[in-house]
Amino acid sequence: MTDRTLEYEGYRPADERLRESLCTLGNGYFATRGALPECAADDVHYPGTYVAGCYNRLTSEVAGRRVENEDLVNLPDWLPLRYRLAGGQWLTPDTATVLDHRQILHLDPGLLERRTLYALGEGRELSVRQLRLVHMADPHLAALRTEFTAGGEGAELEVEAAIDGSVTNAGVPRYRDLDGRHLTRVRTGTATPGTVWLCCRTRTSGIRVALAARLTAPAPLTDAPGPSRAVQRLTLSLTPGRTVAVDKTVALHTSRDLAISDPLQAAVERVSAAPGFDELPASHRTAWGQLWRRAELDVPGEAGSILRLHLFHVLQTLSPHTADLDVGVPARGLHGEAYRGHVFWDELFVLPYLNLHFPEVSRALLHYRHRRLERARAAARAIGRRGALYPWQSGSDGREETQQLHLNPRSGRWLPDHTHLQHHVGSAIAYNVWQYCEAGGDAEFLHTRGAEMLLQIARFWADSASWDDQLGRHRIRGVVGPDEYHEAYPDAEQPGLDDNAYTNVTAAWVLARTLGVLRTLPEPRRRELVERTGLDDGEPDHWEDVSRTLHVPFHDGVISQFEGYGDLAELDWGGYLERYGDIRRLDRILEAEGDSVNHYKASKQADVLMLGYLFSPAELQALFHRLGYRLDEETWQRTVDYYLARTSHGSTLSGLVHGWVLARCRRAEAWKFCQEALRGDIADLQGGTTGEGIHLGAMAGTLDLVQRGLTGLETRAGALWLDPVPLPELSSYGFSIAYQGHWGIRLRLTSGRLEISVPPSDLPPIDVELPDRSVGVEPGETATLVVPD
Repeated sequence: MTDRTLEYEGYRPADERLRESLCTLGNGYFATRGALPECAADDVHYPGTYVAGCYNRLTSEVAGRRVENEDLVNLPDWLPLRYRLAGGQWLTPDTATVLDHRQILHLDPGLLERRTLYALGEGRELSVRQLRLVHMADPHLAALRTEFTAGGEGAELEVEAAIDGSVTNAGVPRYRDLDGRHLTRVRTGTATPGTVWLCCRTRTSGIRVALAARLTAPAPLTDAPGPSRAVQRLTLSLTPGRTVAVDKTVALHTSRDLAISDPLQAAVERVSAAPGFDELPASHRTAWGQLWRRAELDVPGEAGSILRLHLFHVLQTLSPHTADLDVGVPARGLHGEAYRGHVFWDELFVLPYLNLHFPEVSRALLHYRHRRLERARAAARAIGRRGALYPWQSGSDGREETQQLHLNPRSGRWLPDHTHLQHHVGSAIAYNVWQYCEAGGDAEFLHTRGAEMLLQIARFWADSASWDDQLGRHRIRGVVGPDEYHEAYPDAEQPGLDDNAYTNVTAAWVLARTLGVLRTLPEPRRRELVERTGLDDGEPDHWEDVSRTLHVPFHDGVISQFEGYGDLAELDWGGYLERYGDIRRLDRILEAEGDSVNHYKASKQADVLMLGYLFSPAELQALFHRLGYRLDEETWQRTVDYYLARTSHGSTLSGLVHGWVLARCRRAEAWKFCQEALRGDIADLQGGTTGEGIHLGAMAGTLDLVQRGLTGLETRAGALWLDPVPLPELSSYGFSIAYQGHWGIRLRLTSGRLEISVPPSDLPPIDVELPDRSVGVEPGETATLVVPD
């Protein structure tokens, strides 16, 4: 790949799912996987179209139990366009002889190009070139141009285009025991000659979905609406060497859209008014150009090329169009059906990047959480707690969507899933509220919705903490930390662990931060918040106490992942590596052997070390000091070494976090993990998972690694704080950010130098804090600062 294209050469069925995910096109409202339009869903191909926030809930019979799951719905497929010689077999790369095949994702203009050369026998050939876009300016439009060129001699080519409403959710093999039939009441029809439509509903959520397709070709069209497919047919007379184009333009609406009455009427009207394919890309390219400017990134070499691809996919999932939607951050983008399209804590890795480029998108994503605050409060009440307990997995309405059972594909067994005990998702939301407000200076949000979320999350943590007379400290029991391998103590009857260090330290941070916000709120706002939440006079004092006395366990001179971690058995890492090679999913390996990872000092991903990802060394030391512990550099280094030796990296987030942390304490090893984070999806390091959807948190996290991690960039106390740690492999690069109303601030890091340029405006200067001095940079000025190499 280059910094402008991702190109695949040759047709390899085993790679199709991966290519389809990485060649997905989207605009923040909907996205379509990069499947070949002539290929239906099967074991090789999986076309899929997903609208942000379009969920449906179904109940399935699994392992003798009725299991309810909510999924991001695979909507009717607008892609189908197949072709054949008159009276012959339909041509696909799986059934015909392919002489050449290329797929090129053009990042700058957001276009997917496909070129295939078929051998038709007797010296005849057919060249097929396609250009596809999902429109970034008009989020309801998509288009496909197909160009046919005959070689050798002329041919009569039959072409069939369709909208297919018979699709199901079947993109993840381990979910196939679950009901995936989410669409019902499928109807089709003809709007005008050359334009067909299809409409349907989701089965339980009742979302109405409508698509309209306009076909343009130099041949008569026949419309043939059927029970579940709206079909259009034509026959092309191909002259050797002369290219003939067929254009398919599609509009997609749902009943969740704003400012429409009927989705079907809206789709028909929109596709009828859409310009032709020759004109359509112009506004699309302009919209993409604006996005690239706002997220300007100049990183040399292979790393820069991959980062640009990551940015492309982040923007296709979360664009300015997202600001108008009631949606969260889907962990696997709009690129596939893994995790059922649910919203986890991945926004923790996404919003810090968006805050400095697309703050309106960050605000909308936080509104998604605020709208579900009452549901989170109900969840807390259901377990006898005050405050707000946000779900580990969220979907349409904010209830807990974590599955009750999960399948181990190694053993074929369905097992109980206890990851809903990851209550630390509340701290992630609180962290994002604070980071967003610090970066953008959005006092209105902080003083209203932000303060309310902070208060209710803090209230939950304070009510979850119980006093232990023997320890003389507060404890939080029965949780699961970021390391999902450990859900229970060895052979325990009940799930949950006590005093997960990450959970307790971040809870203390939430409590302290919320107290600070309460102290600085304007008095009228504070009174409104107190009245709305029923905050009593004693609560802040209790929060202060808990924030200083939460227990953080240690063993062998390192921070314990949870109380009792040091008592677990050591794993024979060498033996398992020799037997299995790839042991990232160690939990599945051990369960298939009749064992459990709960017995061992083995982590899936960064857990304790997540603290070094969220907080700068100085802030982390201050947090531990507040809790009454001394966290010196040696203790942290020992802790890093300890967990590095005991982590299998079964999550794409693991390499990212380890690279970030090591850049601060052991630069020589950091690049190895940074590379793993960069290559996680493009090389499918997790073994087939990328074909089920990209890992959005890891992609955004790599962007934030070069934006904040290696520059030490923090936004706090009304200033930009910078403490660069350039890696030899990435010591010179630049990017732009938006901060406190200033747009297009450029930062460039080179060996021993940091350059900051602030665009002209009538805004006040930007205060820049370095480890050894403070600098003010006026609008219209460029400051060049010498920094330690």
